[in-house]
Amino acid sequence: MPVPTDQRDPRLEGPLAGVRVIEMGQLLAGPFTGSRLADFGAEVIKVESPGSGDPMREWGHHRYNGKCLWWPVLGRNKKSVTANLKDGRGQALIKRLAESADVLVENFKPGTLEKWGLGPDDLHAVNPGLVIGRVSGFGQTGPYADRPGFASVGEAMGGLRYINGFPDQPPPRAGISLGDTLTGMFCAQGILMALYWRDALGGGKGQVVDAAITESCFSLMESALPEFDKLGIIRSPSGTGLANVAPSNIYPTKEGKYVVIAANIDAMFRRLCAAMGRPELADDPKFVDHRARGENAAELDALIAEWTKTKTAQELDRHLDGHGVVVGPIYTIGDIARDPHFQARGMVRQFEDEDLDGLAIPGTAPKFSESDGAVAWLGPPDVGSHNEEIYGGLLGMSARELEDLRNDGII
Repeated sequence: MPVPTDQRDPRLEGPLAGVRVIEMGQLLAGPFTGSRLADFGAEVIKVESPGSGDPMREWGHHRYNGKCLWWPVLGRNKKSVTANLKDGRGQALIKRLAESADVLVENFKPGTLEKWGLGPDDLHAVNPGLVIGRVSGFGQTGPYADRPGFASVGEAMGGLRYINGFPDQPPPRAGISLGDTLTGMFCAQGILMALYWRDALGGGKGQVVDAAITESCFSLMESALPEFDKLGIIRSPSGTGLANVAPSNIYPTKEGKYVVIAANIDAMFRRLCAAMGRPELADDPKFVDHRARGENAAELDALIAEWTKTKTAQELDRHLDGHGVVVGPIYTIGDIARDPHFQARGMVRQFEDEDLDGLAIPGTAPKFSESDGAVAWLGPPDVGSHNEEIYGGLLGMSARELEDLRNDGII
């Protein structure tokens, strides 16, 4: 059950205030799951290895004053404790934390928690209501369960890589760890469902949420499977647009930038034709409906591109939006940071931080009308910086006990 109001950290606000989460594991998929919960008020206690901590503290190519710029965001609103999980005393600390937790998140290789005596059976023995979110490459069961899996392989075997890019070219990757963050979102959703079931339908019983990177990627494949099953069609990469959907593509501008124009429904296409000064195109048999436009997409795209090259991206954005056409320039991160809409929505925030001289960070999404999320602090600067608060305060351990564990390399 949620942490009593008088025991909550008053800095943590949002719809998950009072939910206590133990975050185990490292790098991205498991920690991103914890980040989704921490952004909205959950008390996330991140367990790190003594001394070294999560490798994400040092990831990313760029530094400011010698400090990683990724970790402050990934670790925000989290509390860091240390525990040597290969030692029985470290494992005992996790069991004690689990007694008062609602959720435990981990992304170790399947079987690792069980090897440490911290598998679901062990944890449910001390807390039957605990929801356990497990993130892995291939899931906890099945022929591939024992294989190590990163986002890159999950994207490849889950189908996303094959449909990305251009025909007859090697399939590229996105410039982010898409499979990891996508699976983190699936796992966070599953955890919230499991919490609801526990409290509303399950009589207080916890369960395991098994989130696989391959399955999370595969779940985004839309109608690819039934198309293959019934028609033998293998969906292929389609470059900058979608096969048989037009116009919905990127188009060049006067200054060499690109904008996205999506006017693939009849009424929207008619508005685009009017905006282009070519209203007759809407009644041309080659473009008159969705199927015709799809069959003649290359010709239609060329006509639109000829027109868009006469205007700047800003002019196109303003002109087409004024005609009710879906349009948007392709933004760099610099464009996003300067955009007044992102700023007005609180998605580009300046956070005061002495070590980094202030830092622009992403806001929380989605927005809530009554219990919005908030950023209380950035990623804990020091590994184990909350040992005294959590082990001493929550578990009631004495200063001498903590010192002994520290000296023995347990925390």
